[in-house]
Order: sequence, then C-alpha cells, then structure tokens
Amino acid sequence: MQTRLKRFVKLWVDLFSEHELLDHASSIAFAVLKALVPLTLLGLAVLGAVGQRHVWQDTIYPRVQSHVQPATAHAIDVAAEKIFSQDSTGLLVFASLMTLWYVSGSVRGLMGATNAVYGCEETRSWKRRYPLSLGLAAVITVCVVCAILVVLAAPALVRHGALEVVLAIGRWVVAVALLGLAVGLLMRFAPVEPRPKAWVSGGTILVILAWVAATLIFQLLVTTLLNFKSATGNLGVFLVVCGYVYTSSIIFLVGVELDELLRADAKAGQQGLLHMLGIARQ
Repeated sequence: MQTRLKRFVKLWVDLFSEHELLDHASSIAFAVLKALVPLTLLGLAVLGAVGQRHVWQDTIYPRVQSHVQPATAHAIDVAAEKIFSQDSTGLLVFASLMTLWYVSGSVRGLMGATNAVYGCEETRSWKRRYPLSLGLAAVITVCVVCAILVVLAAPALVRHGALEVVLAIGRWVVAVALLGLAVGLLMRFAPVEPRPKAWVSGGTILVILAWVAATLIFQLLVTTLLNFKSATGNLGVFLVVCGYVYTSSIIFLVGVELDELLRADAKAGQQGLLHMLGIARQ
C-alpha cells in the first residue's frame, strides 16, 4: 500500500513538472481574474436590463452586507444602484466586449496547457486560434452568466409550495448543466487535436465534481472561518478570490491530465477505468 502511494505521488509530481501545470494554472487564473471585473458589471447590467433588480436587493446585497464593513457594503450598493437607475445599453456592450476579450485570453492559455498535457504541438495559426478562442469565450460567458442568474433569480419566482422545492433543486441542475457544457466545449476544442466525445464527457464529469467540491470548501471558509469586517479582512477578500480562481484552474488541468491518463489506459482490447464505471460510451 505504501509503495503504491509513493508511486502515485511520484507520478503526479512528475506530471506537474513535465507539463508545467502550475505555470499554466497561474496564467489562466490571471486572465480569469481580469475578466471578473467586467463580468460582474455585465451580470449587474443584465439584471437591470431584464427587470430583476430585486435579485440584487433581496439576494446578493444582503450576503455582501453581512460579510464586509458597512462603509464598504454601502459603496458597493451605491455603485450597483447607479447601474440599475441608468440606461445600461452602453455598459452591456462595453462589459460584454471586455469580458469576451479577457475570457478569450484564458481560453488561449488553456489551449497551450491542454496541448502540453496531450503531447500535441500547436499548429493552428493565429487567424484560426483567435476566432476559435473568441467563439469559445462567448459561449463560456453566456453559460456562466446564465448559470449565476438562474441560481440567484430562481428562488424569487416562487416562495412557497412544492414548486419552490422543485426550483430550489432544479436551478442547481441547470447551473451545473450550463457549466458542464462550457467545460465540455473547452476540453473538446481547446487542444489542437479535438478529443473524442466519450472522453470529453468523462473528463467534464471529473472536472465538475472536483470543482463543486472545491466551491463548497471555499464557501465554508468564507461563511464560517474568515472575517472580512476587520481591517485585514478586507484584503483577505482578494486573497480568497485569487486562491479560488487559482485552485479552479489547477482542478481543470488536473481533470484534463487524469482524463488523458485514463484514456491512455484504455488501450485496444482493454477496459479503461471510465469504461468500467460506465461513464464513457462506446
């Protein structure tokens, strides 16, 4: 048992070193962090445009208010209310373009990372990579924004009865499905050689499950252990966000790496682990 554990640890240490996973995760996380600002503005602008201002007032702001100092919460609320009170067309366009550009940068980072994991050399010209990264970024942005809005807005639609329970569960199913679509498209089209659909499905499941687990851990950390109302706590917000994004980037790359290991294990005439579990389809 101890020997197997040492082999397992050595395998992953070698893979991290060989494919420079931490370096790739850092570059991807940096691009995602830059995208968070316009993505937040885009989400608020969308709420105002579709008449869901109450989602901010009843759901989002109370959570923000309970975790930061009153002055900080008030400043955030004033900025959000200003967005809601004005015509958001210009902001929608600006935030969409900025989000698209920054997210496409993270997609191009993922292209290099997945190519390293799969042992492929990038042969696509910039004329092909940039339109592809922008297209994937557009789909990812739509999926993420819709997933967030579904989770936040669904509880306000029905506040009692059996339908409330259905919506409470259904919103998470829809959100996970949207995020799964985004991850699946990335895993299939980011590398220079598109992955088979069966392995994309298996890898997507691995990534989503690991990401959900990490999200729950960070949520527990934020809600129970950290105090953002102190002077140092305000700075802790940025550290937590950076840590979460960086961890999510590592999770994605580890999922890709693990999926490639399982795919390589399923050689001709053999049953790989995903086939044994019934995840991958013939």
